[in-house]
Amino acid sequence: MRPVIVAFGRALLSQLHFRMLILTFLPFLLSVIIWGLALWLGLQPLLDWLQSYLVGSTGMNAAGGALSWLGLGALKAVIVPWVALWLLLPMMILTALVFVGLFALPAVARHVGGRHYATLSQRKGGSLFGSLWISGSSFLLFCVLWLITLPLWLIPPLAFIIPALLWGWLTYRVIAYDALSDYADKDELKAILKIHRWPLLTIGIITGMLGAAPTLLWLGGALWLVILPFMAAGSIWLYVLMFVFTGLWFEYYCLEALSKYRAGKLATIIIAERGTDAVDSDAASGNGANSGLSIGDEEPRRLM
Repeated sequence: MRPVIVAFGRALLSQLHFRMLILTFLPFLLSVIIWGLALWLGLQPLLDWLQSYLVGSTGMNAAGGALSWLGLGALKAVIVPWVALWLLLPMMILTALVFVGLFALPAVARHVGGRHYATLSQRKGGSLFGSLWISGSSFLLFCVLWLITLPLWLIPPLAFIIPALLWGWLTYRVIAYDALSDYADKDELKAILKIHRWPLLTIGIITGMLGAAPTLLWLGGALWLVILPFMAAGSIWLYVLMFVFTGLWFEYYCLEALSKYRAGKLATIIIAERGTDAVDSDAASGNGANSGLSIGDEEPRRLM
């Protein structure tokens, strides 16, 4: 866990750098424009459709009965907005992730690599197609799991745990690949992702827990629709900020792991070459000094 903690500290210090704070502006601005228009044009039609779809359904009646039994019958009025916002949340996460990936993560890689790993060669093992494939396939699975687990979010502890785990897995899958794509070759990329799977997943889950803050703001927007635009903007900015910090954390950890991996391979090669040279040298000197040995002595000398 020490490399994870060290990378966290370095990422936290870098996040406070002026250049890293500026990186959050463009993805935030683009996301706010897109989601401002989407909520203005499509929120009310979505609420109307959900209202007509859910009214009279078994699930809606069960949820309303449970709230009434708990003395929270007034909350039945916000069930439809709450469901609408939870359905929109995965798309909002994807928007922030795409814009951060396009505009912020390349700058994060240049910032970390240029300042701290200038001697680490770039072997370009990743590709745009590979990044898009991992992002797209991971997000589709993320959405399926999101929708499947949505009813469990009515249980208060799971409303915090489930999104943290899902978001953590998604960021681990997407950002770890992007963090290594410029510096590692294909074999190194596969090896690092396999060897360091659990530490990388740990980083993803921790950042997923930190990402619950936008989720809580989103829930607040369901309770007070009047301030929904402000909640949406605040949620988007927090998501962008968390993705940039997550990118820094993954970048520091992955480049450090890559540098140690290359150093380990180089040490193995040097040791193997020196071992071969030593054996050849010993064999040559042995042949000259013991030329009078019988054939039966060849096997012990060969074993040496």
